[in-house]
Amino acid sequence: MISESNLNRYRLFCAVAECESISRAAEINYISQPAISKAITRMEESLNTTLFIRNHRGVTLTEEGRILYEQLKTAFDIIKAGEEKLYRINELGIGHLKLGTSGVLCRHMLIPYLKDYIKNNPHVKISIEVQSSSKIHKILADGRIDVALMVKPDNTNGLCFFSLGEIEDIFTATPKYIENLSSKNQKDFFEEANIMLLDGENISRMHIDRYFRENGISPRHILEVSGMDMLIEFAKIGMGAACVIKQFVEEELDKNVLRQIMLDVPVNKREVGFAYMKNAGLTMAMKNFKEVFDG
Repeated sequence: MISESNLNRYRLFCAVAECESISRAAEINYISQPAISKAITRMEESLNTTLFIRNHRGVTLTEEGRILYEQLKTAFDIIKAGEEKLYRINELGIGHLKLGTSGVLCRHMLIPYLKDYIKNNPHVKISIEVQSSSKIHKILADGRIDVALMVKPDNTNGLCFFSLGEIEDIFTATPKYIENLSSKNQKDFFEEANIMLLDGENISRMHIDRYFRENGISPRHILEVSGMDMLIEFAKIGMGAACVIKQFVEEELDKNVLRQIMLDVPVNKREVGFAYMKNAGLTMAMKNFKEVFDG
């Protein structure tokens, strides 16, 4: 590691090299000429080489001095660029926010928060990783994203979780499909109806499978779909009864395009919110986004 005293000597060395004058470098850096001369002498002694040729007009670099100057100038240019980049991030709102969520939560819940954030942080670069809910937690833990919009996991160790409220899983179908079922009780409904569910790796599907086990339900006809938006569309054309999140079909329910099928035992509600790792250093972009949902 370069000590502060050596770093200061390197800066003075570069100033002398660029001014080709010790007196001029002293004037620019508000330091005495003897102090600069002493610093250069110590550098030459420690490096066991001559850095400048002195003459009555000033100083010029030796070949060794020129090699050192070129390397130091590159290093100082990199430092300056880094300082300027940090200034732009902190003062001008330039940064990078990495988000992760599932497709359905992105569409129905994330966009309103993004609108507010983008309005106040127009220069921030935003990346959105859209994956199944089961993968989002791992991506967050691996540090590939800053924050995730997700269903609250059973184990929140290491996580900061900010709840946005609860979501409710329901079974829904068109009024005509429900009317065409021969039986109206819950047991016969699951045996007769075409039950449309998300595929087995989805967190929502795992939640419903647990509900089935706890209530001794064994659907006879199951259609698996990879996305909830498709479940909703299939339900709307009368293909069967879809298990969807109630908050995402409120318009269809209000217009009676779809109708909720009332269960003897409702499915347990789940919490949804933003999560980030406790041990992760928050970037300025993330701190500003946290203010949006923290409020």
